[in-house]
Amino acid sequence: MSPTRFRSRFRSAALRTLSLVTAATAALLFVQPGQSSAPDTGLDATPVAVTSRQIAVPEAPMGWASWNAFAAKVDYNVIKRQVDAFVAAGLPEAGYEYINIDEGWWQGTRDSAGNITTDAAEWPGGMKAIADYIHSKGLKAGIYTDAGKDGCGYYFPTGRPAAPGSGSEGHYEQDMLAFSRWGFDFVKVDWCGGDAEGLDPKATYQAISDAAAEATATTGRPLALSLCNWGYENPWNWAPGMGPMWRTNTDIFFHGNTPSYSSVLTAFDRNIHPTAQHTGYYNDPDMMVAGMTGLTAAQNRSHMNLWAISGAPLLTGLDLTTMTTETAGILKNPEVIAVDQDARGLQGVKVAEDTSGLQVYGKVLSGNGNRAVVLLNRTSTTQNMTVRWSDLGLTNAAATVRDLWARQNVGTPGTGYTTGVPAGGSVMLTVTGGTEQSASTYNGTSGFSGVVAGSTGLKTVDVSYTNNTSAARVGTLTVNGSQTPTKVSFPPTGSAPGNISVQVGLSKGSTNTIAFSGAPTLEGIVVRPLPGANGTLITGTGSGRCADINDNTIVNGTDAQLWDCNGGQNQAWTYNTSRKQLVVYGNKCLDAYDRGTSNGTRVVIWDCNGQTNQQWNVNSDGTLTNVNAGLCLDAYGAATANGTKLVLWACNGQNNQKWSLT
Repeated sequence: MSPTRFRSRFRSAALRTLSLVTAATAALLFVQPGQSSAPDTGLDATPVAVTSRQIAVPEAPMGWASWNAFAAKVDYNVIKRQVDAFVAAGLPEAGYEYINIDEGWWQGTRDSAGNITTDAAEWPGGMKAIADYIHSKGLKAGIYTDAGKDGCGYYFPTGRPAAPGSGSEGHYEQDMLAFSRWGFDFVKVDWCGGDAEGLDPKATYQAISDAAAEATATTGRPLALSLCNWGYENPWNWAPGMGPMWRTNTDIFFHGNTPSYSSVLTAFDRNIHPTAQHTGYYNDPDMMVAGMTGLTAAQNRSHMNLWAISGAPLLTGLDLTTMTTETAGILKNPEVIAVDQDARGLQGVKVAEDTSGLQVYGKVLSGNGNRAVVLLNRTSTTQNMTVRWSDLGLTNAAATVRDLWARQNVGTPGTGYTTGVPAGGSVMLTVTGGTEQSASTYNGTSGFSGVVAGSTGLKTVDVSYTNNTSAARVGTLTVNGSQTPTKVSFPPTGSAPGNISVQVGLSKGSTNTIAFSGAPTLEGIVVRPLPGANGTLITGTGSGRCADINDNTIVNGTDAQLWDCNGGQNQAWTYNTSRKQLVVYGNKCLDAYDRGTSNGTRVVIWDCNGQTNQQWNVNSDGTLTNVNAGLCLDAYGAATANGTKLVLWACNGQNNQKWSLT
């Protein structure tokens, strides 16, 4: 079963103020027609400003959801007590505003017209009454259903008997309209029935999204959709635009077990899909377990750090009536929350791992030269760790460094910052007032060709546009023709232009293309480097195609293949000469499956583990040999077509075993 927590948007004046403490209004820069700026070379250059107005995008939702603490044992009184405790703890003042009722509120009953019915003893006044109570406290209300005919309460009964019929299949329009009329602002749609029935996730959630939009149009009450299919079928490829958030993995823990810090780390690792998260659309690693039995205070702080650096929804799930003052203080840290809720809405990514297990994550914040950083020590001993400005896309000029848990500035170093990080722990910083590295700027109304990248990897693209309507417009972004397109939201700007930001993967060189369709008329784009996220393409000599992981899949055991080179995140590999690992997505290693040593052994991705079947020698003759097997990386059968699998084979000097890393 996979209950998540619900999603909607909020913008409190207090949170906006906190965001601006760390990230002031951005000055996103563009050249005027006929001008140009230096390409992405890392040299300092400043384009001419067209507009300095950052358009704040809807933030990731913050709130509470019922599943982790109560499973299916929920009713009016349980939720009312949690609402009261939520308010008493001061969570609304910190920016939390959703109260989300998860699985268990409904046992699958309907009347003769197909309308949902509930137990009047458990829910006096029906579901509208509890939504009204939540609203009476100035909060927003969330509810839950399943995409299939039978929901999770049928397949995985937890605290109640199995409940057939507790899904919305066949009633999408009817149920979404009912939720909206009852007063709910948010609906999470789980996948137990959808999975059991073999429904197509993309088509199913599109139908549900359409039904939610229709309900919103009918009632005038926005109904935000949380897609909860646990990362199956790679929702980061297709969910942006369907709803403001989508689950990227299975449950952070299964009810009946105890939450663990290792499960927090796993959820975080599976949640990093930076090209999908932008303009109010968010990857969701599941609701938080901070404050629950199983985590120490230091681990709770790291939990907050990791969710904030990745810009994840902050949906806590503990029993608020027993929350300690210490836990409340962790959940309400305003500077950490400000990083999570940053108006630019981008996701942080790994920018360095010089030593295995010592990981540096950086997030581009609103404003010029502002970053958030998490130093994550996954080793068993305290370590000194360093963040380099150059990895963050900044020059070596001085910048202000602030420790967000010490709540104090810790210096203004020029090239980076070093501090001790406890075993298994993390440190969270902001770096503000830095100097941006040079950017490439391009004028145009919808499409941009000849986009230059000094290296293959992730770049930040600032987009200048004008949307003088009262509603956001949704367009489609396509990079290099063959990367998976993504939906981009363009919020209203008024009559003057403004800026939103996305992150894209580009190939080294000057042949990249960035195209928008269905968007407002653009003024131009600025492409900024993020050097710590740089990688390399592994291009076959015989095929001219690149080593690729199909469809941005992150599942262990996924085969590597040939595909047209496009610079996407599924083709950007980093090679660490000391560890001899070829790494994609920041945490998946090219692996000889099952430590195989025979011709035809599959070459796959797997969690990096340091074993020799994940080590590769890069040879002067263009071959890549697996350290464990002594065999060459080979395009099977000397084929050159898209989809050709990569395998191990005895080295023979043929072009299907030769590769260039650029």
